[in-house]
Amino acid sequence: MRVISGYLKGKSIKFIKNSKTRPLKDSVRENIFNILRHSNLTHIKLENANILDLYSGVGSFGIESISRGADHVTFLEKDISAAKALNENLIQLSITNKTELINIEVEKYLSQNLKKKFDIFFFDPPYSENSYLNNLKLIRKNNLFKKKNIVIIHREKKTEDDLNSYINILSLKIYGRSKIIFGEISLKNL
Repeated sequence: MRVISGYLKGKSIKFIKNSKTRPLKDSVRENIFNILRHSNLTHIKLENANILDLYSGVGSFGIESISRGADHVTFLEKDISAAKALNENLIQLSITNKTELINIEVEKYLSQNLKKKFDIFFFDPPYSENSYLNNLKLIRKNNLFKKKNIVIIHREKKTEDDLNSYINILSLKIYGRSKIIFGEISLKNL
C-alpha cells in the first residue's frame, strides 16, 4: 500500500492482515480525494484542515490527507496491532508533528470534554458494526464540528444505515463492495 499523491507520494504504508481491519483500497481513496478536491459537493478545503480519522486502522486516509496538505489528523484506533502499525507509519513518514494517535475506543474519546473542533470526519468502522451511529450523535452533542464540515463514511455497499437523523447526506458513491457516504453535520438537524 502506498501514498497516492502529495509530498509523500509513492511512500509505503505498512498494513496488517487480520479479521478486524481492512485497508481502504487505493482506488476508493483516490475517488474520495478527487471528490474532496474537485467537487462542488463541499466547500471544505483539505489544505489546512483539522481531521478526525475514526477507526483508523493503519491510517491510510489520514496519512494521505497529511500528504495532500491537511494541517492535523487525530487518529482513533482501539486495536493494538493496528495502532502499532499506524504509529510505525507515522514515524517512518516523519509526520508525528502533524498527527496524534489515540489508542482508545472511539466512544470513550468522543465522550470526553474536548475543546477541539474538526473540519473533516472520516468513519471507517468494521462493516458489521453500526454503533458508529452513536458516535455521530456524540460529535453533534459535544459540538466537535466546525460550521463548515464534511463527514465521510465508508461502509459495505449492502449495509443500510439510517443516517438522516445524524447528517445531511450530500452524496453516496459505490465502488465495488464499498459504499462511500458524504454528508455534513448541520446546526439545523440538531
